[in-house]
Amino acid sequence: MSKKNKITIISDLHLGLNNSKPKNILNFLNSIETEVLILNGDIIDIDAINRGHKWKNKHNKVIIKLLDISKKTKVVYIRGNHDDDIKKLFNTKIGNIEFVDEFYIYVEDGENEKKYVVTHGDKLENPNNKLKIFYKVGSVLYDVLLSINNYYNEIRAYFNLPYHSISKVAKTNVKKIMSFIFDFELKALEFAIKTNSDGVICGHIHTPTIKKIGDIEYMNSGDWVENQTAIVLDSNNHWVLVDLSL
Repeated sequence: MSKKNKITIISDLHLGLNNSKPKNILNFLNSIETEVLILNGDIIDIDAINRGHKWKNKHNKVIIKLLDISKKTKVVYIRGNHDDDIKKLFNTKIGNIEFVDEFYIYVEDGENEKKYVVTHGDKLENPNNKLKIFYKVGSVLYDVLLSINNYYNEIRAYFNLPYHSISKVAKTNVKKIMSFIFDFELKALEFAIKTNSDGVICGHIHTPTIKKIGDIEYMNSGDWVENQTAIVLDSNNHWVLVDLSL
């Protein structure tokens, strides 16, 4: 990532969550050069803080870094379901940080131009916020899984065994079940078609990927709790999935 990217997209930092990884996030932000930085939802986990998780100085350092980046770089903050309160700031700017519900990217592709819609993704499966209670219960269960995961890996470390995320495995299995209910990717494709876009870029489900489904490009920037991933548009107008956990 030595060359300057045109666009860098990260999501689901969940700052304020006890199991967030602000040090890794900060290392990544210090390593990149980008013309535009898009924060695609769940950057600050307001729900976790309301549940009793502690906001610490290490979380402040990430926010300070983002503000510092915004002095020279366009930063776009898209709301997510865990930081939904920022919708009060929609269509406003703080410094060079723009707060929006969704964002459109236009990329030259030979003689043509492609349009991409960037949205966190929660409203694709919950357009009228009917599942707010479900999300809150799911967040509490996720807290429990992450706590168990920490103790489990402390034991593994004692016996010199490699790190293994049981929370990630469990959540993957849950998502397989949830896919029958929400069919997230299908809804993302429908949203791309609805907005006359050639591609859609989401976060929300913590599953990083870049793929093409039919004529639509589907991308997910993943997260910084179980993964360390981002989506970038490089200087050659190619979309790349960056995975720092490998």
